[in-house]
Amino acid sequence: MKNYTITVNGNVYDVVVEEGASTGVAPVAAPVAPKAVAPAPKAAPAPAAAPAPAPATGSAGSIKVEAGAAGKVFKIDAAAGTAVKKGDAVVTIEAMKMEIPVVAPEDGTVASIEVSVGDAVEAGQVLATMN
Repeated sequence: MKNYTITVNGNVYDVVVEEGASTGVAPVAAPVAPKAVAPAPKAAPAPAAAPAPAPATGSAGSIKVEAGAAGKVFKIDAAAGTAVKKGDAVVTIEAMKMEIPVVAPEDGTVASIEVSVGDAVEAGQVLATMN
């Protein structure tokens, strides 16, 4: 992710731009919130939250299926144990009112699903693993 400050018609916006991932999803720019015209000094970033512990699903696979953009888990398309082909949807996330399928990077079997419907996810977060 890259953060930019952009001024449009005298209004200053902080913009977060997701870098393209191998999911085939185009990068998305989203305004965060308007700021005052006179920018204030930026505070140090808050420490990153500790990742949620992985659900106890048994064995995790060696192939990671990662979110290409931040959003909310909309649907689990393939349960653990499901055989999938490269490009098949494993999890669908919702970002900016768009449904974005997160697809299998290669043929295999889903070993574990690391998220639940409704979970907020960040770009690059592991959503599932495959063997």
